Amino acid sequence: MFFLFCCSYTTFAQEPADALRYSFLTQFGGTARNQAIGGAGGALGGEFTSMFINPAGLGFYKTGDFVFTPSFSFQNSKSNYLNTPASAKNNSFSIGTTGFILASPSQQEKSMRGMSIGFGINRAADFNNHVYYKATNKNSSASEQYLEQLINDNVTDPNVAANNYPDGASLAFNTYLIDTVQNPDLSVRGYRTQANPATGLIQESNINTRGGITDAALGIAFNVQDKWYFGGTLTFPFLSYHRESNYEETDASDLTNNNFNYYESNETLDTKGVGINGKFGVIFKPIEDLRIGLAYHTPTGYQLTDDYNNEIITDLDGYGGAGIKHQSSTDLNGGQLLESKYKLTTPGRLILSGSVVLRETQNVENQRGFISADVEYVNYKNSSFHDVTNTASTKSYYGVLNGVIDNLYKNAINARLGGELKFNTIMFRLGGAYYGNPYQNESADLFKIAGGLGYRNHGMFIDLTYVYSMNKDINYPYVLEDKPNYPTYLKNNVGSIVATIGFKL
Repeated sequence: MFFLFCCSYTTFAQEPADALRYSFLTQFGGTARNQAIGGAGGALGGEFTSMFINPAGLGFYKTGDFVFTPSFSFQNSKSNYLNTPASAKNNSFSIGTTGFILASPSQQEKSMRGMSIGFGINRAADFNNHVYYKATNKNSSASEQYLEQLINDNVTDPNVAANNYPDGASLAFNTYLIDTVQNPDLSVRGYRTQANPATGLIQESNINTRGGITDAALGIAFNVQDKWYFGGTLTFPFLSYHRESNYEETDASDLTNNNFNYYESNETLDTKGVGINGKFGVIFKPIEDLRIGLAYHTPTGYQLTDDYNNEIITDLDGYGGAGIKHQSSTDLNGGQLLESKYKLTTPGRLILSGSVVLRETQNVENQRGFISADVEYVNYKNSSFHDVTNTASTKSYYGVLNGVIDNLYKNAINARLGGELKFNTIMFRLGGAYYGNPYQNESADLFKIAGGLGYRNHGMFIDLTYVYSMNKDINYPYVLEDKPNYPTYLKNNVGSIVATIGFKL
């Protein structure tokens, strides 16, 4: 199943990594206050980020809030490909959790003690990243994926090879990177690549990505007897992902007559779309200083569009004609980018939370702090792509792709823990989070540690937080059916400065 996907994936822009990218959400932190406690706000309540973790927490509000959260991140990416280290850096600015809450408290003698509604946005995922790696490979070439595409489709007509694969094999064929192997009667019996790994190939790649997922949410919550809190949020995630990828293979030998100097592939991918999901939660206060929360986030259904282009450039020491040759997908598609529309469903998640409030009273000004924790379950195997064109080939492809997702990924447990100490108008916070390994046969995870300060006085509050994230992941430069595949091991460290400015309404 896995290799069937590998030999056919270049016909479409979608791949299993897309499903994981849009499912591996680690930005629930929201406001600077909640990020400072590791994002562990599922049972805390009375915090704007509740709308995106456990909306029952909105029921704690007695007055309204307005919040605005800018952030700035410094990223340092380290890679190791074929035991060769490399590094890259990237900085980015974004607007995070922003919006307002309106509260309507009721009289104490009523069972319904209050209702709150809110509207806001939250940065659920950040795709800004830069990955670089370089090493010498004597075992395989990325150009062999184009051979597999033609061989597995049993293409014997050179005209088909030259025109029917505008996102991959046709570009390589028309620039002579791959060429036919002929029988004595000149019929095609196979294909070969000019890039010979036996003499060594210097493989180098730069991948720049940007964009993110921004949730727009409308939430409502109810306070029943100051014991039970119920809430729900309708969320519309707006997804934007842009990737520019440059990949080069250069002849590592000093030979000038082996029909290969270098080839280069330049890919661009733009993915845009919108989704919908619901978040539902409950918080129970069995005693004044203890809160227990449970939340469920439904799967997210996305409607997405990919615009894709690939360009291949070759210098083959004069093979196929002198000079540098190049061709792009637009040359074979009437000058237009390759477009595909599809649906993606990302998995739901279940969150169990608990908070202990120090010196809990009805007057929050008398509280002296809290400790809060979340445990989250998510099954990444439940991601799936769906066809919108109703064509047999597309349905078959997505069926294979979903089978690969089922074999590659697994369920994971995420945990968040943090606390706050309050001294009159000043607050000190500390927290951390762990996001578990989503892969069945590889190792990857993410750790966060955070700390921050807060100031609250006369209806205004300012929070400042520093978050340091440590992420281990993998990236395959290419995947072949009949040869070993070597991953690039990635360590991505990100420092983020987050500020939230808010006002009581």
